[in-house]
Amino acid sequence: MKFKNLSVLFISVFLAFSCSNASNDNYKSLLWKISGNGLENPSYLFGTHHLTPISFLDSIPGIFEIFEQTEQTIGELDLNNLGEMQMRLLSESFLPEHVTYDSLLNDEDQQLLDSALRNTLGDGIDVFGQLKPAMLQNLISIAQFQKKYPSPSNNVGLDEYFQQEADKRFRPVIGLETVEDQIYVLLNSQTLERQTELLMCAVKHPDLTAKLIEELQVAYYNQDLDKIQKLYEGDLPDDPCPSTQEEKDIIGKNRNEKWLEKLPRLMEQKSSFIAVGCAHLPGKYGLIEGLRRLGYRVEPVK
Repeated sequence: MKFKNLSVLFISVFLAFSCSNASNDNYKSLLWKISGNGLENPSYLFGTHHLTPISFLDSIPGIFEIFEQTEQTIGELDLNNLGEMQMRLLSESFLPEHVTYDSLLNDEDQQLLDSALRNTLGDGIDVFGQLKPAMLQNLISIAQFQKKYPSPSNNVGLDEYFQQEADKRFRPVIGLETVEDQIYVLLNSQTLERQTELLMCAVKHPDLTAKLIEELQVAYYNQDLDKIQKLYEGDLPDDPCPSTQEEKDIIGKNRNEKWLEKLPRLMEQKSSFIAVGCAHLPGKYGLIEGLRRLGYRVEPVK
């Protein structure tokens, strides 16, 4: 099967979707200091945008010095073995043998999907038609983003960058999730019928996807976690493709709760640099408020 540059896109997809110490900071920072609650040394929480170039870090005051002060790096996944990870992702990305887009879509919608794939990925259903709808939707979105915001072909993402730098310094790199965890969230938590419904909604409303991509990029560069939260929650009155509350919880709240069970022990062992997707930081069930509820002081670094 011929997949143009698909290996790079696969990795991008899966790095791809919140008390007592409450404050009025309004989440106007991507970098946060975690202290108190018995910690001997502070840890730091940084919200990444998985497709943003490393050069963006130059706009975050003190981030390189702070990274040097920490003793280990924590991410959503341990990205050390990308080759093996890619193979596992590929194996789960295909439709079951008995399922085709002929059985999922009528002729008109198949033609619309084929056109969208050719316009964004360079080939149509004949090449990509063995992939699950959720994977196709992610690939289309990523291709749209990369077309609007191109970056050097050899440029790694922010998450991978911090893990590579930790490896250079012989520091531990720890993943909060396994590949299987993310495969479930992005590929297997919804029925194929629901995946198809959301895929075709996105295909039929390309301007909405482009608008969301642009608004997310602007919000991230402005370090506006409030805006990012609203975009990821999708609570827009004119959103033709809304997610259910259960779908939102699977991507955000449920994962954050599991991470909050692991982070205290890890931060107690070593001062940590925690780099995870920016949408996991804000909100009632986000990591910032979750850590505060556990008794930590969480403050923006400015």
